[in-house]
Amino acid sequence: MSLALRESPDGVIVPVRVVPRAGRIGLDGVVDGALRVRLTAPPVEDAANRQLCAVLAELLDVPRRDVEIVSGARSRHKAVLVRGSDAHTVAARLGLG
Repeated sequence: MSLALRESPDGVIVPVRVVPRAGRIGLDGVVDGALRVRLTAPPVEDAANRQLCAVLAELLDVPRRDVEIVSGARSRHKAVLVRGSDAHTVAARLGLG
């Protein structure tokens, strides 16, 4: 299944499914159109959200300030905005296109 990236006026929105408290940090493929990301941080006090943004910023080679959770902050299913990017660039940097 392919990643369901959406273009927005500010950049691209990446659907993400988070797996907190995993044994390792990293991408775990695409599930139901969302990027599955394993995080070692627990889902308390925004630790997993902060780690998610940092991991995506590093993978996408963008500044941390350009990665923001726009919906699903309290859910495993999130929408993450990557400012200043396009869908083709994001897919390529994630190794999906």
